[in-house]
Parts: sequence; C-alpha cells; structure tokens
Amino acid sequence: MFNFPDPKTRNHREKRIQRTLEVIPGILTWGTLFGMFLFSFLMPVYVAVFIIAFDIYWIFRTVFIAYYSVKGYKRLKYGKTIDWWERCQNINHPEEYEKIISGRISEMKKSLKEGGGMSWQEKRVLKKEIKRGQTYLKEVQRIKATKDQMLDWREVIHVVMLPTAGEPADVIEPSIQAVADANFPNSQFVILLATEEREPEESRLKKVNYLRNKFKGIFRDFIVTTHVVKGEEMKAKGSNATFAAKELAEYLKKENIDFKKVIFSNFDCDSVAHPQYFAALTYEYITDPKRLQRSYQPLPMYHNNLWDTNAFVRVIVTGSSFWHIFQSTRPEGMVTFSSHSEPFDTLYRVDFWPLNMISEDSIIYWKCFSYYNGDYKVKPIYLPISLDAVLAETYWKTIENQYKQKRRWAYGIENFPVIMRSIVPNKKVGIVKKMKVALEMLEGHHSWATSSVILAVLGWMPLILGGEDFNQSVLAHNLPFFTRYLMTLAMAGLIVSMSLSFLLMPPRPEKYSRWRNIYMLLQWVLVPVIAPLLGSLPAIDSQTRLMLGKYFGEFWVTEKMRK
Repeated sequence: MFNFPDPKTRNHREKRIQRTLEVIPGILTWGTLFGMFLFSFLMPVYVAVFIIAFDIYWIFRTVFIAYYSVKGYKRLKYGKTIDWWERCQNINHPEEYEKIISGRISEMKKSLKEGGGMSWQEKRVLKKEIKRGQTYLKEVQRIKATKDQMLDWREVIHVVMLPTAGEPADVIEPSIQAVADANFPNSQFVILLATEEREPEESRLKKVNYLRNKFKGIFRDFIVTTHVVKGEEMKAKGSNATFAAKELAEYLKKENIDFKKVIFSNFDCDSVAHPQYFAALTYEYITDPKRLQRSYQPLPMYHNNLWDTNAFVRVIVTGSSFWHIFQSTRPEGMVTFSSHSEPFDTLYRVDFWPLNMISEDSIIYWKCFSYYNGDYKVKPIYLPISLDAVLAETYWKTIENQYKQKRRWAYGIENFPVIMRSIVPNKKVGIVKKMKVALEMLEGHHSWATSSVILAVLGWMPLILGGEDFNQSVLAHNLPFFTRYLMTLAMAGLIVSMSLSFLLMPPRPEKYSRWRNIYMLLQWVLVPVIAPLLGSLPAIDSQTRLMLGKYFGEFWVTEKMRK
C-alpha cells in the first residue's frame, strides 16, 4: 500500500517536521525583503554591488527564457502541422510505416533535385520538411525496436473529467464539444462530469440535464458524479476529483476495462482542447514503454475570452502561457498544471488526489513521482489547450479575482513540505535528485515572490537609506546609470514576449475594431506595475499564510464569465 504524507498529520513528530518545512519558503522570502532594507542602511556598498550583479543575472535569465520560449513556440507551431491521427493509425505497423515515410522523403529529395522552377523560399521549406521527415524516421525506427510493448490505439479509452462547482452550462459546453469534434473516435471517449452537492440542486440538475441531452449518444458514456464533502475533506477540486475517479474505477471494473488502457484527462471545466490533442496523446501513450510513468501536458493558452478581459489580466495570463512554453523545453523540470492527462492505472495506484490540499494539479505529479521513486516525468504535448482568462462584472473585480487566482497558484508551495517528507526518507531516490527537487521548488517560489520587488523597489534602497557618505561615492552616482542601462538590455525579453503574444493571439472578434490591436500593444507598458502587484504580492501572501499556519480552508473557484 502506497502511503503519501498527510499535511494535516496528527503524529507529533511528523507534525513538527511539517511545520518546520512550511516556514522555510516564507522565511527565505521575508529574510530577503527585510535584509535588503536593513543592509541598504548598514552596508549600502555591498547591497549596491549585489543589485548590479542581480541585474546582470536577470539579463541572462531573461535572454535564456526568451530563447527557449521561442524554441517552444516553434515546437508548438510544428506540433499543429503534424497529422497525429495518421501517426496513430500507422504506428502499430512500424515496418510498413517506415517504408511510407522513407518513400515520402525520397519524393521530396527528388523534387528538390529537379528544382522545377521552385523559388529559394520553397526549396528552404522543402529542405526543412526533409529534415523533419528524417528525424521522425529515426523515431519510428526506435519505436520499431520496442513494438512488442506497444498498445493498440483501438483499445485505448479516454476519460475526460470536468469538475464543476457552479460554472454555468455555457462555460462547460464548449469543452465537451471540443472533445466531440476531436479527430479521434467518439466511441472511445467517456465524459465524467464531476459536480458538487453544495451547488444549489436546481441549477445543478438543470445544467446536468442540458449537457446530458445535448451530447446524448455521442460518446461511449456520459457519467455524472455528485461529491458530498465529508469528514476532514476540504471543499476543493482535489477531493471532488478523487470522489469522481473512485466512482469511475467501479464503472471500469464493471465494464471489464483494463486500467492500463485508460487515459484520464483532468481538465478544468473551461478547457477547450485542440482537435488533435487526443490523437497526439494516444500516440505518445501507446508508443512509450514507460507510459505508466508519464503525465501528459498540453500547453495552456488563455484564449477563450482573451479579447474580452482587461489589460492587467492579459499580461498575467500571457506571461503564464510563456512560462509553460519555456518549461516544455526542459521536461525534467516540468510539473503538471491546470488541464493535463495521466494513466488511470497510475492514479489508482497512488490513491488519486489528496482530500485536504488546495493545489491538486501539481500535487498529483508529486504523488506519482514519489510512488515511482523519482522515475516519473511530464511529457509535453505540443498542442494548445484554450482556457478562460479571469473576467468579472467590473474592471476592478476582475483585477481582484486575478489576484486571488494567482494567490491560489502560488499556494502550490504547500506541496514543498509533503514532497520533502515523502522523498527524503526514500532511499531509492538519489540524494542529488532530492536536492534538485528541493532547490528548484524553493528557488522558483522565492524568485516568484522577490524578483520583481527587487527590480522595481529595493534596487533604489541604498540611495535612499545609505546615508551621505555612500551617496557621495562614485558607486552611488553610477548605480542609477548601471541599473537603467542593464534594465534596458533586459527589455529584449519583453520585446520577445510582446512578439510571441501577437503570434499566439486568437483572431480578433468582429465586435472589436482594429483599434483594439493598439490597445493590446500598449498594455505591455503596465508590466513594471503588474509584475509586483499581481506577480510577487500573491506569492508573498501565500508563503506568509503557510509560514504563519493561516491555511486556506477551501479551494477558491475562479469566477467564469463570458461576454
């Protein structure tokens, strides 16, 4: 039986360890912020040198992230051009498929050699396609070597779970419709609508009946569960997901369906999957011998209502999308987020999601990571999944809700204590891997909470608090120049982000004029204000709550609204 640490443990020793680990992120963050003020007064020269070094580090970090964001964008762009359904159908016979691909490459080489009046640009495109074909041919040859471990795509069942705690039918309907429109047989889909008993019965039943009737007979099955919060369970997405998944397990046993052939997609109820996502997911699953040790992550894009929400929210969610594109290029550091997919057999083995934690999307990755002794990773699927950006009745309510959503995301630091309690005693997880997990999580959340504050505010503290002697020094006179010059160089990363945002942006709705494009460009001048207020501050808030033991009592559900 697999046991994962309980964050609300009653064991005195474990409780002391839990509390000790909970205070570490907050202490590091507040130590940095207070330290910058204190040492700006006591040792302004050293702080000034640190600020210059930090600015240089930030330039390298910005360039690094920008480079890999562009690389990730190119993979996303290419992922959309692949016929994943064709790959699914042909990969079960890799020898024959190898001949087909080799034939295509030969035809392209022949066309390139003959020329036929092709322009330089056309030849360049053809050369790129030949290179891609040769790369994929190697992949097919690798798959051929393990074809005895491959699954047949026709035996795979997709379960798409959509947890809902009050969202209206018009938010959920496009998500289900996207599954129905996917280029994968509907007969291999089960929709799992996971409702909450605390939602008013009248509105809940009305929503359920509408969706059930709308999609009647389209899928293999349409299951509805109703979660009742019991005992020490939290009112949270994780407890609802676990209840629904356990109901599904009984259904699968009754239907005599092998858990290893079930891919479980835990989607937010506003998730609109790319038409090829399930074909791509199936392909990756059936061809990977270590499929049970993988999570699968599409790239989240907040496109459902991006044109409707305000500038503050657009900058935040666009930045979030860029971060996930960047992370996809380094899968060893990637963690599941929002909407993702897992083997149901693995979920069953780890006993699904914790019932008393807020951050359900990332903690399930860490449970699986712990179960497989660190031999578990996220595999990116280079296709977008479209989500709702925060949008409320008023401009300021929208900003308030964005802050709450960002705070909930930052509360993912609650994972740190239970992860450490799980993997540190595990001798099958190497010491290097343990240290890497701890340092990456602490550095990521510490940087989230402090970097923009250091850049926007604390960088000027030595000039304000350093005293007359420091202000008369050469370093003090040059500090503003160095800071301004280095931050100007760092603007290169912002320019890349602006460019990618327009490339990724969904088509402008007809209800908006072309002037809206100008508005979309000008929003980026707000970055210096948005980064501390809607970036660092929610992270500081979450870490402080955890440090003081002022835990969130329930999962805050982002208000879903469409114009």
